[in-house]
Amino acid sequence: MFNLKSQVPCSAYLHFPFCRRRCYYCDFPITVLGDKTDINTSFAIQEYVDFLCQEIAITPILGASLDTVFFGGGTPSLLPVTALERILIALDKRFEISSTAEISLEIDPGTFTQEQLQGYQQAGVNRVSLGVQAFQDDLLRVCGRFHSVQQIFTAIDLIRQVGFSVVSFDLISGLPHQTITQWQDSLETAISLEPEHLSCYDLVLEPVTAFGKKYDSGESPLPTDETAAQMYRIAQQILTNAGYQHYEISNYAQPGYQCRHNRVYWENRPYYGFGMGAASYVNYQRFTRPRTRREYYIWVNNLSESLTEINNLKISETDILLEFLMLGFRLAEGIKSAQIQDLFGQPIWQKIVECLQQYCREGWVIGLKDTGEVINNPEKLYQSDRIRLTDPEGFLFSNTVLSDLFEKLGDK
Repeated sequence: MFNLKSQVPCSAYLHFPFCRRRCYYCDFPITVLGDKTDINTSFAIQEYVDFLCQEIAITPILGASLDTVFFGGGTPSLLPVTALERILIALDKRFEISSTAEISLEIDPGTFTQEQLQGYQQAGVNRVSLGVQAFQDDLLRVCGRFHSVQQIFTAIDLIRQVGFSVVSFDLISGLPHQTITQWQDSLETAISLEPEHLSCYDLVLEPVTAFGKKYDSGESPLPTDETAAQMYRIAQQILTNAGYQHYEISNYAQPGYQCRHNRVYWENRPYYGFGMGAASYVNYQRFTRPRTRREYYIWVNNLSESLTEINNLKISETDILLEFLMLGFRLAEGIKSAQIQDLFGQPIWQKIVECLQQYCREGWVIGLKDTGEVINNPEKLYQSDRIRLTDPEGFLFSNTVLSDLFEKLGDK
């Protein structure tokens, strides 16, 4: 019997869609500005911010201040400081931003100055995520990146001079022509620069991207599936040995520096979304805005009708359950017996355990008691207070585990 309890969103994601150019792996909703655009006078950026603030101003207030704010993209470091300030003021006026909020901004090397970073910090940004991707110029060119390795080091120097309290790097494995040695070098170089947080993503070939049109998964010049898996294992070994906690399938953090905003997603908690292509998740209803600026502007101008459409969305209880499992198993702590039974009932928990017993035998799943006791006996898995995927093998085979769960529970 489902017992879903409404939660109030305390987080906001804002999508900034502008980039200098489109990377070859990117399928995000973006607008390419070119290399010579003056961001401070760009009419397209100013117009977009107008509509973004308009959407914020007329979005219903659901009752809690914001504990996390995340500017993603696109390339949010193309935002003029005055525009970012305007957006944060709009959010604070409408929802109130907590004095202890985590405010994150994605930034790319070669797209900002020290003065700009200081302006972002003064506006309230306290966490930056730098799009490094690789520490080899040839791989950056292969990806279609805008920047060079030297610009990465310059960017990091500027970030440290300004003194942001949390710095995160993004890295990508499984790139065309990428070797295991290059991946190891990128990881070790990243560690030497001492970021508080690292996100390590395996390349995903999306059909609409330049890479998706050019390459087939597992075929040269892409690393083989086994090599890509080995890169994952190497990242886990190198980063955990360096003191980083592997707290989510693709994310590592020094103790105390996990990304609070992204944990909102993985814990299936509600959040506001604003901007072109942004998703919001409120009252167990997920809604994505139009992916082009023109359609998004029309949507904002008709927001009252759009909100009615959102409120009339129907989502099945099974879909909600599967989302809990898909997101929960991304985290190192896995899923909690008490939460699943409270929300979805004891019979559902029993079905989940029965499905996972075979993967416990494979060594991909373990149970944990609140006392710290590890349960790796499939027959005793039902005694677990939590069940999680093992690291790294369970994480590597998460799609297999989840597919089986979805099949077994989809017709519950």
